[in-house]
Amino acid sequence: MIKWTIVTLIVASILYVHFRGRVRHKPFRQLSDHSSFMAPINAFMYLFSRVPDQPYHQLETFPELAALTAEWEVIRDEAEQLEHHIKGSSQKDDAGFNSFFRRGWKRFYLKWYGESHASARELCPRTTEILSNIPGVKAAMFAELPAGSKLMKHRDPYAGSLRYHLGLRTPNDDRCLINVDGQTYSWRDGEAVMFDETFIHHAENKSDQNRLILFCDIERPMKYRWAAAVNRWFSRHVMAAAAAPNDDSDATGGINRAFKYVYKVREQGKKLKKRNKTLYYIVKWALFGGVIIWILF
Repeated sequence: MIKWTIVTLIVASILYVHFRGRVRHKPFRQLSDHSSFMAPINAFMYLFSRVPDQPYHQLETFPELAALTAEWEVIRDEAEQLEHHIKGSSQKDDAGFNSFFRRGWKRFYLKWYGESHASARELCPRTTEILSNIPGVKAAMFAELPAGSKLMKHRDPYAGSLRYHLGLRTPNDDRCLINVDGQTYSWRDGEAVMFDETFIHHAENKSDQNRLILFCDIERPMKYRWAAAVNRWFSRHVMAAAAAPNDDSDATGGINRAFKYVYKVREQGKKLKKRNKTLYYIVKWALFGGVIIWILF
């Protein structure tokens, strides 16, 4: 009885994630998407969230973030001074954003669900100081989307945060945009936007200028202290394990240390898909089916 109750809750949470919002993955894509594996914890976050379940959020709900907007030029100047440090990565070195790098996306981590990166404290001390004075900022980075780049439709995995973007050096052009659940926003210098990154979204830059922003994960406000404590525990013990370094002075989280081995399996899967797409999908869904049968029986 307990097992079937748990299975029912998991299935219900996956269905809620899938049908939430106006834009959805195709059913088979949803089944294998990380948002299905994260659905139970994310459904908890939605259920006990103090802010509405909607794609975009009012910045007035987070008055502490006004300190970032007020200092946007200081932050921009530091970002531009270390621009050659804002770089891509080998896909196997960053589990959280590995699929973005092949599309030209670049980043420089300031912090990731813990203390500021050592490299960030050295290279952009003013920005890390500003961020350290805002406890709700759980993760931050400088992120560049080059001219002509496009990030495909996706959900970010964790609903315990909301996403904040602050335009630093942008094309100031409607052709450089993010679309969250069918609603479009175009970045502007010195302007900020807050959205829920667990809605399906995509970004593109059809202008002829690179886009540079401050990209932050902001702790989702929860209705109850105990729910906030659960969120913080998960952030501290799970999300922090996905930390990726800028250079050798920074620590690497356990998920990323393991991801290089997982990526080897993915590489073999990609090779199989290229050789024989039918066999690839047979193997893929046989493995998923085996896991489901193991869980149920």
